[in-house]
Amino acid sequence: MNQKMLWQYARLVIEVGVNLQKGQPVVINCPVDRADFARMLTTAAYDKGAKDVIINWRDDYCTREHWLRADDSLFDGVYSWDAERMNTLAKEGAAYIAIAAADPENLKGVDPERQRRYSIGSNRDLKDFYTLEMCNGFPWCVVSVPIKAWATKVFPGLSDDEAMEKLWNTIFEMVHITEEGDAVEEWHKHCENLERRAKTLNEFDLEEVHYKNSLGTDLTVKLPENHCWLAGGDTSKAGFKFVANMPTEEVFSAPKRDGVNGVLYSSKPLALNGNVVEGMRFEFENGKIVKATAEKGEDVLNKALDTDENSRYLGEIALVPYDSPISNSGITFFNTLFDENASCHFAFGEAYPASLKGGDDMTEEELITGGINATAGVHVDFMVGTADLSITGKTRKGEEVTIFENGNFVF
Repeated sequence: MNQKMLWQYARLVIEVGVNLQKGQPVVINCPVDRADFARMLTTAAYDKGAKDVIINWRDDYCTREHWLRADDSLFDGVYSWDAERMNTLAKEGAAYIAIAAADPENLKGVDPERQRRYSIGSNRDLKDFYTLEMCNGFPWCVVSVPIKAWATKVFPGLSDDEAMEKLWNTIFEMVHITEEGDAVEEWHKHCENLERRAKTLNEFDLEEVHYKNSLGTDLTVKLPENHCWLAGGDTSKAGFKFVANMPTEEVFSAPKRDGVNGVLYSSKPLALNGNVVEGMRFEFENGKIVKATAEKGEDVLNKALDTDENSRYLGEIALVPYDSPISNSGITFFNTLFDENASCHFAFGEAYPASLKGGDDMTEEELITGGINATAGVHVDFMVGTADLSITGKTRKGEEVTIFENGNFVF
């Protein structure tokens, strides 16, 4: 592995991903397989003046054993000391880094009812943490590095070593890291380009958009009156920019909670709760998913949708051109961080408050009045973009605009 590029990656995550400030604590969630990268992040964080670096290790084997064999009572909530730690660090404004790398089917065979119950309990016990995360109360960044079980799923025809090397090189390419380049500078330019596209969408002042493609998607999505399109990064409550996902290619907002009608088909597999779900089809009436089917993993999908009364409503609408670096790679990553940035996507569940103008400073009641799905217990992105996707819009002045033709932006 090219150590120079790996150090660039660590620096990029610390300096741009969470934009670490002096005196700020850092929490890193990392698979034990990638302790080497966690150590680099630790050094990069202390170099930037971190107050403390806290590592939460995880392991696919132990995680699977826990979900299969732990006492059933453990899936109704979070240990009080874990909840206190996470909620306290979030209130302090700690920077959170999540390294998303796991076997996509590690929890195949686990009772999805356990997962549904745990979602309910953890959202209750970690309410302060999740509320602050959704409204940018602290900076957070999701990144990824290869582990063997994931790499061999993505590249099944290669040896373990070859698959790992190819996935490393692919990830570096997707996060704009080259041996001689300056990844931090490249990311600033990349974010500026995404923000320009968001600005154009905001100037349209759209009332609704209509999706259609040959898979069978025929969906109308209304947008809240004060919605806004976001891209390229967020701003924390402390006033510092950060990039929540690396890579990112999306421009996103939130639909009107009760304004989605029609049929929507998925275009890529979804790694959901340690399972792979494929061939999804959704029917919407007045915003609600009234029927969801899947060719594979349907039970897992519907358990997630039934987490609570708001989980069957959409919380995010995101636009990604089909002609984009991740999509053009032709790779299915079985990792939402990458797959969602290769495709237009939606998320069922909770909306990001910033999707409404001034939303980060609104109460739950104000967000609901503003028209978005503000109190769901999940946020699950799923991919719908295709090479023939068309998206047309209607502005609040009644003008028709074309947004996507043949899977890509027209502007």
